[in-house]
Amino acid sequence: MEAVNRVTVEITVVLGRSHMPIRQLLKMGRGAVIDLDARHEDECWVYANGELIARGEVMIVGDKVGVSITRMMSQLQV
Repeated sequence: MEAVNRVTVEITVVLGRSHMPIRQLLKMGRGAVIDLDARHEDECWVYANGELIARGEVMIVGDKVGVSITRMMSQLQV
């Protein structure tokens, strides 16, 4: 079990995408809002070490944000 505890996995969740010039990004301050190409009911993408592993829904419970996995991706579904 100790070996499993030493494994590092980087989890990334993509809610949507946006395109903007670098100059606009550099002008943004704390609390800035970025418009994404996704609607609130759209699925998000869950990546582990850069590989798409699942799709999910964003959930807010109290002051915490999480992702509920709706489907796992096989290598053939990507």
